[in-house]
Amino acid sequence: MTPRLTRRLLLAATTLAVPSLAQAQSRRPLRIVIPFPPGGSVDGLGRVLADRLAPVLEQSVVVDNRSGGGGLIGADAVAKAPPDGTTIGVIGAATLCAAHFLQQTMPFDVARDFRAITQISDSAVLLAVNTEVATRRGWTDMASLLAWCRANPGVFKVSHAGAATVSHLTLAALSAQSRAEFNQIPYRGGAQMTADLLNGTIEGSADLPTALVPQLEAGRIRILGTSSGRRLGMLPAIPAFAETAGLEGFDIRSWNMIVTAAATPAAEVERLAAAIRQVGSTQSFKDAMRPLGYDAVVSDSTAAAAALIVSETPKWQRLVEVSGARVN
Repeated sequence: MTPRLTRRLLLAATTLAVPSLAQAQSRRPLRIVIPFPPGGSVDGLGRVLADRLAPVLEQSVVVDNRSGGGGLIGADAVAKAPPDGTTIGVIGAATLCAAHFLQQTMPFDVARDFRAITQISDSAVLLAVNTEVATRRGWTDMASLLAWCRANPGVFKVSHAGAATVSHLTLAALSAQSRAEFNQIPYRGGAQMTADLLNGTIEGSADLPTALVPQLEAGRIRILGTSSGRRLGMLPAIPAFAETAGLEGFDIRSWNMIVTAAATPAAEVERLAAAIRQVGSTQSFKDAMRPLGYDAVVSDSTAAAAALIVSETPKWQRLVEVSGARVN
């Protein structure tokens, strides 16, 4: 090979390599939209994901909190983001499956405006009771509590996080299926709800694990069940509601999905899906999720993620109808 030919081949190889190098260097940061304020469990999930995703993607990842509207503002920011694979969102089941039936108007259409990437977490509502009250009234499990409530309709004071929240919908469904009447009390803040449960102002509370598990460990409350159809991995000793006679088939889960704008190219969606599945399958990620009240769960494929939204929507519609909830 002549020196001139060698120089030409090296120049050609260099020229071919430049676009891919430039592409890697010019890739913009990945933005993870969190539709709630900093400090909550969804925000914690997003930050754990961002820290672990950056080295896998070889791309910087930033968290962008867009709170308001019960999660709708952040979800809308994802739906209307440039469809180039640089914006994803951590969006919950209530937003993707229930909001359409709760809101008079919606800023987006879930089927039209989002592309599902993968499920990332699974959780459920816990039903807790004040330990002292439970001991006095003989509430040792879900069956004994429901029997007491049927004998004393409307007396059991149980809190939820406000109209149309997953805890409200869960209590409404539990009351309907068990034929037990509760005195449901809405709260605006989880901290006050927990404080009132501990001091006996209310006797029970339907809430997510992050608020209740620390009090369980301190012995100040009893958790009688979880709304998911099976026991949660983080709380294997807590029975599912469905294990109680009369509640067979009960299954309400509070999951989060990673989504992006619908027009995002398939290659970008699959690139992100593969990276997130890799991160979400690690033991370190699973361990980091449990203090936040989540089991880490990833979808087998983007098609499976989309199918989950479709299959869960009729169930959430029924929950909204049972609860009678509307958001103006």
